[in-house]
Amino acid sequence: MDDEDYKVSSELYTEFNYVTNLKPTLNKDNVVSKFPFTYPPKAAEIDSDGDLLVQRKSKANGIIEIEHSESTSLDLVGLQVWRGAFLLADWLLHNGENLPKNVPILELGSGTGLTSIVAAMYAPVICTDVDKGEILNLIKTNITRNKNITKYPVKVTEIDFTKDSLNPEVETILRQIQIVLAADVVYDDQLTQSFVKTMELILSYPHSRTIYIALEKRFVFTIADCDTVAPCYEYFLECINKLRSVTITEIRLDFPQYFQYDRVKELVLWKISNNK
Repeated sequence: MDDEDYKVSSELYTEFNYVTNLKPTLNKDNVVSKFPFTYPPKAAEIDSDGDLLVQRKSKANGIIEIEHSESTSLDLVGLQVWRGAFLLADWLLHNGENLPKNVPILELGSGTGLTSIVAAMYAPVICTDVDKGEILNLIKTNITRNKNITKYPVKVTEIDFTKDSLNPEVETILRQIQIVLAADVVYDDQLTQSFVKTMELILSYPHSRTIYIALEKRFVFTIADCDTVAPCYEYFLECINKLRSVTITEIRLDFPQYFQYDRVKELVLWKISNNK
């Protein structure tokens, strides 16, 4: 069976009822989902007399609307929403106030654009993916849907992991970028190899930068191993451990959860920084 014939659906859709009656803008076969979240409490403020200002409301509620596919072939899974995007979005909400101000954030393999939308609450964003299956137009559509959430501009452009170079638009701004994001980009060994190659290229440019990667280990039982293993994830670890002049750290997932999803034990968050 070809990849084009085999359909997959995100586990998210069975966890909660996100789907609405809103009409899709880009593709009539898509659906529009609402993903609720809470804003983290603001940092304590001090008035001019040095007194602590009492926060009347520690949290606020928000909703992100995302147009997406309900099922796709394996090569177009970016048209769906996956758990890793929410994990990375939670991390952004928890750390947003400490992110460098007015410094662009780059997202790789942005999919539906959900994580980039959250990032744009705190900084300008360069939101990228491969130009396939109308995915760049889908991102633009979702950014427009959520103008009430974003505070900074989001630029949508292509990065194709299979290419040996970045597009000139990204190269021009790369020196300014300190933080790079990626979620749910490991599900095929060939793509993983291309993704790690792209990471290596980005980390090779002058100046220090850090890549945060949210993934979900996907376990399968194999007769050869007589065990349940996560081959795509293991191959990803094998690839990143070959990177030179980088520091690799697994981030503890003890930060708060702001989005509504199952934060399963298979989710992981990695931090890879160049040593410059």
